[in-house]
Amino acid sequence: METARPVEVTDDTRGLRLDTYGATVLRYGLVVVLLWIGGLKFTAYEAEGVHMHASNSPLLSWAYDLLSVRGVSMLLGFVEMSLALLIAARPIRPDLSALGSMGAIVMFLITLSFLLSTPGVWQPGYGFPALSPMPGQFLAKDLVLLGAAIWTAGEALRAARLHASR
Repeated sequence: METARPVEVTDDTRGLRLDTYGATVLRYGLVVVLLWIGGLKFTAYEAEGVHMHASNSPLLSWAYDLLSVRGVSMLLGFVEMSLALLIAARPIRPDLSALGSMGAIVMFLITLSFLLSTPGVWQPGYGFPALSPMPGQFLAKDLVLLGAAIWTAGEALRAARLHASR
């Protein structure tokens, strides 16, 4: 009778494990950030912060003609939280998760456009590429969130295709 040999842990298995953990943290970290920041959009102080950025944006400033400062912020919060829930649906509905990730891609591209339209983004006396601490450096994080949304969209689309072929 042959005895079972211990499973050898190689760099490949460590790499695959890290890849799996990283993918989970990336997806659900994006979900938590969207839920958290989306939820904050329902507060007065966050509505004022949103107004500082969105009111200068050619892509969003029109919304203030239709809604109040709080109304625009709450609408954006609702969108962010909805996208988060769609992205989180990956284990049961990868197609909806992909849709949520694609919505997040659009949202982060709009947010990154604030780098071009928000006054005070570039450090006075230095200009481009010296981001000011606020609001410039605050907006820079959205580049990483955009990357997370792009990756989760691609992975969910592949999973949806596999799910549909079964």
